[in-house]
Amino acid sequence: MKNLDPDGWVRAMGFLDPLADLGQRLVGAGLRRGGAPASSAKNLLNGPWLGHPLHPALTDIPIGAWTGAALLDLAGEERAADLLMAAGCAAGVAAAASGIADWQDSYGHERRMGALHGILNLSALAMLTGAVALRASGRRAAGRPLGRLGLGLALGAAYFGGELVFRQGTQVNRNAFTEGPSDWTPAVLESEVQEGVMTTCQIGGAKVVVTRVAGQVCAAGNVCPHAGGPLSEGRLEGEVVTCPWHGSKFDLRTGRVLWGPATTPIPTYEVRPGAGGVIEVRTR
Repeated sequence: MKNLDPDGWVRAMGFLDPLADLGQRLVGAGLRRGGAPASSAKNLLNGPWLGHPLHPALTDIPIGAWTGAALLDLAGEERAADLLMAAGCAAGVAAAASGIADWQDSYGHERRMGALHGILNLSALAMLTGAVALRASGRRAAGRPLGRLGLGLALGAAYFGGELVFRQGTQVNRNAFTEGPSDWTPAVLESEVQEGVMTTCQIGGAKVVVTRVAGQVCAAGNVCPHAGGPLSEGRLEGEVVTCPWHGSKFDLRTGRVLWGPATTPIPTYEVRPGAGGVIEVRTR
């Protein structure tokens, strides 16, 4: 059996790039007009408080509800199917909002694939909302096929969502496969470590940034887990470093995410003075 080629399909859809440009400009303009409340809402939808992106958790609800509604229809339980389909549409709005919040920080082929995923999902949500309205007005005979078509479209969109995560690596922790040293390992000269300045080094496969915070030496990963941005090129204010790519904020002492779109903490390291004035580090 010939393998499917979703990348090829998406690359052939030349209309996706101008649509993605327009979509990101509109969302960006809305965020700027909305100021701090809009920015906080986006941060909530990205999911740093959850520890991983919120969008995948939300998408299970509408797809499950719509699938359940289709099965209830087949069983003749039309009133229960009405309620479940409406609940799926309400959850679908929240899932769409979280998906847009994540997609706003994407680029390249990932952005293109995400645009198709979003167009299909929004079209499915519109169809299913229309099906709910038809059923509520007593026109179930028209609402059933529209609802099933919407469910089929949502499942197709979910396929491209899988492509985004498992082939494009969207929202995957960029530090997941990097292990720091388990034993004390020389990193940088202590004389090079200054307050407010991030000194970089590489220890094995781990990229590390070392600095002083309130006189204390601290070391953390130099790769933003959201999209791989170099934290050492970002802004350092006290213990808080801001990724130069998408504005994620981290506490360099604890690795904690302070602001999205990143949802995964950065790795942090124990430090100690070693021989010859060298700072040594090891994984916590």
